[in-house]
Amino acid sequence: QLQLVESGGGLVQPGGSLRLSCAASGFTLDYYAIGWFRQAPGKEREGVSCISSGGSTTKYADSVKGRFTISRDNAKNTVYLQMNSLKPEDTAVYYCAATNALFRQCVLPAASYPYWGQGTQVTVSS
Repeated sequence: QLQLVESGGGLVQPGGSLRLSCAASGFTLDYYAIGWFRQAPGKEREGVSCISSGGSTTKYADSVKGRFTISRDNAKNTVYLQMNSLKPEDTAVYYCAATNALFRQCVLPAASYPYWGQGTQVTVSS
């Protein structure tokens, strides 16, 4: 009943763009901070970006700062990750995750998020 579903992944050339969506069902996102994470083969899961429940606070990993933008539309119960200027090293499975334990803030450690989607594959290649 409490689900997160990612969409928007796919194959894109270096320098291209994708917009990932994280849609919630079974609960409303109004009171949840949302994080985007990614995991490449053989690597640890990495926090990419997060946004507080009200959208006033955002954070980005240094590797994506200036290229990725996180946003939310609580009316649509959806969080987005706009990814521009994609690089091959961005290739990974991307996950969204939610927590209602944070008030007006968000954090990047994956352990802070109890609710997870199943992920969407992003491949950046020529």
